Amino acid sequence: MKSSIKLSVVTLALLTIATLTTKAQDTTPSSKSTTTGSGIRLSVGPEVGVPVGSFHDAYNWNLGGSIQADFPIVSEKLYVTVNAGYNNFFAKDNGGVTASDLQLIPVKAGLKYYPVSNFYVQGEAGAAFLTNKDKVGADKSASFVYAPQVGYVFKLSSNNYIDAGVRFESNTKFTDNGSSSNFFGLRVAYAFGL
Repeated sequence: MKSSIKLSVVTLALLTIATLTTKAQDTTPSSKSTTTGSGIRLSVGPEVGVPVGSFHDAYNWNLGGSIQADFPIVSEKLYVTVNAGYNNFFAKDNGGVTASDLQLIPVKAGLKYYPVSNFYVQGEAGAAFLTNKDKVGADKSASFVYAPQVGYVFKLSSNNYIDAGVRFESNTKFTDNGSSSNFFGLRVAYAFGL
């Protein structure tokens, strides 16, 4: 568990340094970004994913949803994000025995940066809470979670967007002898500015 936390901290630090040292691509100043606007943005949408590694041995796929708030800092290109959601991982049938689904509530915060118009890179970290600890035989009800992501924002109108992102998400172990729950996920959300 200690090595995964160290890896997560290093990853988040590298993303932060890359975000803060990258120069803006725009050559003309403007009061509002054509993609993101200049204020707080909320987004809500469904999420699907595919477990990878040893986590894929027990679970087929996941379905869930999340709500996210983006707060601009420094410029219209750098945002602080706060995200909360729900994920249900559907258990596989292994030799006629089907285990219980794994149900998680991830709560994360991080940074989102637009290196070029509409395209972003995002890194988040936080905690994932297991809602059915007893059913899945877990030792812990919470774990550390981190999620690097890339995505694209499609503008619909002056303050409405579709935010589509692909991420890798990893949770530390819920059991002392188990493996971490890693998956690739897709989030397609409706976003609107406040």
